[in-house]
This record gives sequence, structure tokens and C-alpha cells, in this order.
Amino acid sequence: MAGQDDPSKDSPEQAQEAAAPYAVTPVAPLPNPVPAPVPAPAPAPAPKPERRRAPARDTRVLGQPGFVLHSYPYKETSLIVDMFTRDHGRIGVVAKGAKRPLSKLRGVLQTFQPLSISFSGKSELRTLIDADWVGGMLPIEKTALLCGFYLNELLVKLLARDDPHPKLFDHYVATLNELAHNEPAQIVLRKFERALLKETGVAADLTRDTGTRARVEAGELYVVDPERGPRVAQMGDTWPVVTGKTLIDMENEHYGDPQTQAQSKQLMRFLLAYHLGGAPLNTRQILIDLMQL
Repeated sequence: MAGQDDPSKDSPEQAQEAAAPYAVTPVAPLPNPVPAPVPAPAPAPAPKPERRRAPARDTRVLGQPGFVLHSYPYKETSLIVDMFTRDHGRIGVVAKGAKRPLSKLRGVLQTFQPLSISFSGKSELRTLIDADWVGGMLPIEKTALLCGFYLNELLVKLLARDDPHPKLFDHYVATLNELAHNEPAQIVLRKFERALLKETGVAADLTRDTGTRARVEAGELYVVDPERGPRVAQMGDTWPVVTGKTLIDMENEHYGDPQTQAQSKQLMRFLLAYHLGGAPLNTRQILIDLMQL
């Protein structure tokens, strides 16, 4: 129809303008997305070192030379035994089943018999594992037997537990041998008493005057302070008075002089009573009654 627009008759420019609203603007391609960094996995914790228990300390002592000092019943079938050993001193052990009729220990745990013992434990009271009679010593009998019990009582009352005294152990063995061979008891006991006080650290040098530090004179009279040693005797002293010769003889273990024997007996009785704190010695009293030692 006349008057109507014919798009076919439009100019190229008009046609382009008419189409412009419908043109698609090209879109730039989106860049490839960058993946977020993945955190590295946490390192695995280092394995904890395995805690190993320290190996249990072997508390066994095997084949130790020893002697029975004293024993007494424990429960129905056992014994508690005080023993003197060479390398461990005085120890206490429980001898389980030692009172049973068929126990091997029943006939072995006797005083004055040299033994080889094995025990275990670290408390004050160990467990006896085994004990064997060693032999090689004559038995002591009669009065010598009572002297042996006196030695044992001294050891029980004056030695601390677990305090080794190998020299004193050897002296004990020698003393038992001397008693078994009928050596004079007074001399044998004086030597052992003196050795015991030396080994326990309470015996002073008997050849030095504690006041002047001069050598003791054989013809002078002295008393012995239990804590310090000899000094010149004075009026009013109540301690035993002995000659300087007796002190020198005792230090050198020379007991042939009857005066030395008599004075050393009184002096050692006094010193032992002091270091025992006045505790009586049962066997000493019996020996005094029987032998006037």
C-alpha cells in the first residue's frame, strides 16, 4: 500500500540501524578458572619411641661364704636367720620351710658351720635360696662352744646390717679354728674383741697418749677414754687403770704376761659395755661364772 514503509526500499545504512538493536555483542571467553591450592597434608606425627622398662636388677647373691649367728622361728615352717657373710656383712634371711622334717636346710643352718649361701632380695630381710655345708673346720665343743656363742652375740649386737667387714670375717674364722684347737680362750677372745672394735671404728690407738700425743710409757699408769683413747691415770678415776705395758701388749697382740691378761680382761669388759650402751651380754655372764674370763 502507498504510504506504507517498505523495508526493502530502505537504504543500506537505514537497514543496518534497524538491525542494530538485535545485534549480539561478542563476549570474550572467560579465562580458565585457577583451582584453589590444595593444602599439603600435615605430616604424620613421628612415632613415639617405645618405652622399654629397665631390666629388673638381679639381686641374687650366689655362693657367698657365711656363718649362722642366730636363728628363730618364723611362722609355722620357716626360720629367720642372722648370718655373717664375708662380702655383705651381717644380713637377715628368711629360710622358707627350713623347719620341715625333710627340708635340706634343716640340718645345714647350724652355728659354727662354714657355709656357702645364696640369697636374693634388696630389703633388710632377704630370702635364702640355698645353703651348702663347706667343711674344712673342726667342730668346737664344751667350753669353746660357749666362747663361740659369745663371739656371735658380740657380732649381732655390735655390727650394723649390710656393713661388710671382710677382714673381721677372716678373723672370725681364725678365732673359731683357734678355739677348736684348744688355744687359751682368754687370749683368743681378747684378740677378737679388739679386732671387732677396730673394724667398727671405735678403737683408738692404745700406744698414744691422747692428751700429749706422746707414746705410751710401759711403766706409767693409764685409763682409756672409750671415745678418745689412753690418758695418764688421775686420782679419782673410776675407769679401769692399766699399765702402759698392757696397752702396748694389747696393740701388738702379745698376751703372754699374766698381768696383761688380767688387765686387758677388765679393760675390754669396760669398753664393750660402753659401746653396747649398757646392754648385757648373756654369754659373757655365763663365761664369767664358768671361767672367770
